[in-house]
Amino acid sequence: MHTSGSLRRGRRAAASPYRRWAALVLAALAGLGAAMLWAGQGEAQSTRTAAEGERALFPICKGPVRVTCVVDGDTIWYRGTKIRIADIDTPEVSQPGCPRERELGRRATERLRQLLNAGAFRLDIPPDGRSRDRFGRELRIVTRNGQSLGAVLVREGLATRWGGPRRAWCAA
Repeated sequence: MHTSGSLRRGRRAAASPYRRWAALVLAALAGLGAAMLWAGQGEAQSTRTAAEGERALFPICKGPVRVTCVVDGDTIWYRGTKIRIADIDTPEVSQPGCPRERELGRRATERLRQLLNAGAFRLDIPPDGRSRDRFGRELRIVTRNGQSLGAVLVREGLATRWGGPRRAWCAA
């Protein structure tokens, strides 16, 4: 004779392998989904054509994985390579000297993202021939139709020419 308590235990025992299997499948799917989302942070598709130059979709960099994204107004990751835009200097976003510099740096970062995403571009070695900076980043001038995208940021007040007087971004 079964009591109601022993009948419940029996049903739980019979359902237990199914529940374990379902839990394992759900955990595996959740882990796979999380891994795919984590790997996708700061990553975008890019193409290279001989006629047009480089083309990619640049998000703002987030997370530890950086393949193709915008770090700040003068630094990008492209195809897994960190590149410093050689002809400009922009306000800092990681360690700004004041709130105004932080805001200008944020605007320069967003504007660079817009410019890069607007179409094909070229990555040219600077005229002085230096291909790397002291931090190991590749130095490149980003151009579209022969015009420097850095020069656009300079004209818009979001950057200064590299080698010119350093701008005091915190000054009013």
